[in-house]
Amino acid sequence: MLDRFFRLTELGTTIRQEVVAGATTFLTMVYIIVLNPKILEAAGIPFGPSMVATVLSAFFGTMAMGLYAKRPFAVAPYMVENAFVAYTVVGVMGYSWQTALGAIFVGGVLFTLITVLRIRSWLARAIPEGLQIGFAVGIGLFITFIGMNTTGMVVLGVEGAPVHVGNLHETPILLSLLGFLAICWLMIRRVPGAILIGILGVAAVSFASGVADLPTEFVSLPPSLGPIFLQLDIGGALTWGFFSVILTVFVMDFVDTAGTLLGLSYRANLLDADGHLPDMEKPMLCDALSTIVAALLGTTTAGAYIESATGIEAGGKSGLTSVVTALLFLLALFFAPIVAAIPACAYGPAVIIVGMLMLSPIAHVKFDDITEVVPVFCVIIFMCFTYNLGIGITAGFVVYPLMKLLAGRAREVYAGLWVLGGMSLLFFIFYPY
Repeated sequence: MLDRFFRLTELGTTIRQEVVAGATTFLTMVYIIVLNPKILEAAGIPFGPSMVATVLSAFFGTMAMGLYAKRPFAVAPYMVENAFVAYTVVGVMGYSWQTALGAIFVGGVLFTLITVLRIRSWLARAIPEGLQIGFAVGIGLFITFIGMNTTGMVVLGVEGAPVHVGNLHETPILLSLLGFLAICWLMIRRVPGAILIGILGVAAVSFASGVADLPTEFVSLPPSLGPIFLQLDIGGALTWGFFSVILTVFVMDFVDTAGTLLGLSYRANLLDADGHLPDMEKPMLCDALSTIVAALLGTTTAGAYIESATGIEAGGKSGLTSVVTALLFLLALFFAPIVAAIPACAYGPAVIIVGMLMLSPIAHVKFDDITEVVPVFCVIIFMCFTYNLGIGITAGFVVYPLMKLLAGRAREVYAGLWVLGGMSLLFFIFYPY
């Protein structure tokens, strides 16, 4: 039954392979359960209810992605958007978190409308292969940096040298390096589930050696969602003064989702001969509805997660991968102490490995054509050096048509890309720096 529904045989995968892939994706993005509410706490959203909202929105979006879109992509609240809400919208601009959630709800509704009307997929199909390659490689380097930072291999530096190597004498960092090498060795030996084995192995060593503390309890009831459920202020968001926030949320969600879906799909060989993701409206609709649900539950914009790449590299090819990930998220509501105890030195190396594997599409860049190289370069450097996927993707949308225009080759640019370029330009103009 599962084979027929998810077309496992047709895709060349098995139930076991999909389960391993789903568990791998979950373990590499499990940090979101704690980190998202921790960031939103700065906006005044209470931690306990926020954690429940994070898990439920991830469960809804990822399950929808598995059952409806049938893609191996996990969905959860975006990290960049939560920081934007907490530190910019609330912290700097002075709006309430209820109003910020109202803006996210409005953005989700708009996304749903343009997805149903197929405008969103029309825009996505206008994105050329060069930018898709830039998205994949940029995401790879971006998550590599995340992995190195969370494990402590790379830390904040000083003025003039923003980043610095971590203290390689520290045991957690040594365990991270051990985990990296262990996963590499398992992959060389072609051991199935190499990434998952590496994560669990380093976690076990961390607990046994005292690097990470075992939780005092293993099962707990989730906190009440009441304080934040349906507390969004839609009316407050629909004011002219809030236009820049809604525009920023809208553009960031659009480009993050489009870039992540295309980047992951390019790496997973899910694109068709024309470089398009078949039935792209389905994963985009899952993303749009997830954002609406997230705002109603009391958390920020949700969408496809770059850590889905770990499950794809572990062999995930169908929606069953996402179903497994979604069910594990739901279980995490009751096993939160265990989930929260998994140290960064366990899952960080897996993220670094996947970042490395996502670099391969760079070989397909047309390096003899400067109009192709410059946009790809801008996507990658702005993604990584601004620590923001949305900034990199929008930079690509602006620079690509500009390069073609300067070269007298504007006819090579699809109409949809001119629209995306205009939206991205507005994003940079109205972004509340």
